[in-house]
Amino acid sequence: MSISRVLVGSFLVVISAAAQVVTVPQKPQIGSSNPATAEPPVTRPNTKPCIVQLFKDLKFADYNPKTFDYTPPADCPGPWQTVVFTADFIVTEGTQYDRTGAFYIGHVNVYYGTTAEPGSNFSPKWHVERDVTDLTAIFESAQTGQAILGNFVGVYNGVNYNGIIYANAALEFYPVAASGSAPETPAVVVPVPDADGGAVTLNTELDQLSQTVTLPTNVDRLYFDVITQSQINDEFWYLCAPNDVAGELLTCGNTAFREAEITVDGTPAGVAPVYPWIYTGGIDPYLWQPVTGVQTLDFMPYRVDLTPFAGLLSDGHQHTVALSVVNADSYFLATGNLLVYTDPRSTKVTGAVTYNNLAPMPSPSVDEDLSTDSAGNVSGTVTVKSDHKYSIVGYIMTSHGRIDTTVEQDTYFSNRQTYYVGVTEIPYVQDVAQDTKTQLLTIRKDPAITRKTIANFVYPLDISYTIGQNSNGTFFIDTTIHQENANRQYQWLNGASVFTSETDEDVNTVDTLNYDTSGNFTNNSGQRSSNRYLFNDSFGQCYSRSIAAANNVLTAVTDGRQCGSENK
Repeated sequence: MSISRVLVGSFLVVISAAAQVVTVPQKPQIGSSNPATAEPPVTRPNTKPCIVQLFKDLKFADYNPKTFDYTPPADCPGPWQTVVFTADFIVTEGTQYDRTGAFYIGHVNVYYGTTAEPGSNFSPKWHVERDVTDLTAIFESAQTGQAILGNFVGVYNGVNYNGIIYANAALEFYPVAASGSAPETPAVVVPVPDADGGAVTLNTELDQLSQTVTLPTNVDRLYFDVITQSQINDEFWYLCAPNDVAGELLTCGNTAFREAEITVDGTPAGVAPVYPWIYTGGIDPYLWQPVTGVQTLDFMPYRVDLTPFAGLLSDGHQHTVALSVVNADSYFLATGNLLVYTDPRSTKVTGAVTYNNLAPMPSPSVDEDLSTDSAGNVSGTVTVKSDHKYSIVGYIMTSHGRIDTTVEQDTYFSNRQTYYVGVTEIPYVQDVAQDTKTQLLTIRKDPAITRKTIANFVYPLDISYTIGQNSNGTFFIDTTIHQENANRQYQWLNGASVFTSETDEDVNTVDTLNYDTSGNFTNNSGQRSSNRYLFNDSFGQCYSRSIAAANNVLTAVTDGRQCGSENK
């Protein structure tokens, strides 16, 4: 008997009681199976923070959004040096899928991520945190918040999904030191969408996340922080193939290319590459225990620079900012925040977009090199590529003169998949070599200073996936994954280099799922994984951490090795 190509979840069921959320150490613990990552904690100032608890031991056992109240800290009035969001999660023992969590204050997204999967004798606990100083404007007044973390608890198709999720969340407000000054933050933060319910569902590429806005009349620059999360048919979009061959290749359709397109009043305004996040239940849950994929528990948005449109958006009229996902196929979730900086010495700026060559849609190429032998076995490759380049130029007249802004971006995408599909579904081989490279150039020129910034983002993803049958009739699924997120930042003032930084993160993981002759899961074997994170900049700051695991237990944590020291 053959086994079909399936995504494996949790396997055993137990009844579990309510759990109290506990604070998880920031440093991963050797010997633990709790979710672990090498990603760094937020750097804090030396000042004493005021902590505002958003909610505590909040239970998620249905799909109803949970509301909470936020009040600014009376003992730490703004402006603040740094604001940090923190959260701790726990899932009770039992059976449960990974779930998506998104927390909002005044409809502004302050956290977005997914959860870990529990086991019959395993209750995962983890901690997340992020710097939310850019959202200072919404923290200055009382707001209503929403915690959205849909989680089905009950029996479905004979399976008892009884893993209940609990969470604590708080904001840490760090006052400005006596000898310091507060950082410049956006004067206005506009949630997209500005409505209850969180992210918007995009089932096709014609669907849009959109928001009508009336911005201040003195916009100096603005950015759109966007998150596009794949779900259901699109969850494994990087494994998809063109519709004409998806059926025979036993995979999803619409090709393996996805990309977010941003418009202002229907005019193309920016492009955001889609990061291939993999959740803790993705492909094989044991791959991600304890080392999770890149950003799995805490997604980072992609920042789209809309500054060339500042003059247009300062006219006091309504405008619409929208986002769609190319090739979306039921479905993507999309949310974002519009960050608006203003000219404090002017109540009115004027300006216009003077050049824009961004095409409304990319033009990917598809190459199918497949053959079918006399027995009906299909083998070969499918490749999809896209190179989306654009330049947008705009100017504004401000209190300190004319400012010209040029935004140029080149996003290159390539996904090459190698297949072997046996006529009885076994053997089945699907290997993926995917690369996403984005270079963003920004030039901002005022009467005295020319600021130039280059940012390079690289998102490689390699997957080797094989379903096979042993000589004794038992089956196995072998999976190996390499996932990476790297970026380089370079800044110049009047031609002189003033700042550089580099960030590199990679995750490597391998596992084998074993099945008996009837296709029933028996165990996993050979699990190994690692995660490396490195950051350094021209100011001398450096962070380095590497972690490793075997047989689903953390075995090593190494700090500082790539910063000139080593602390275990």
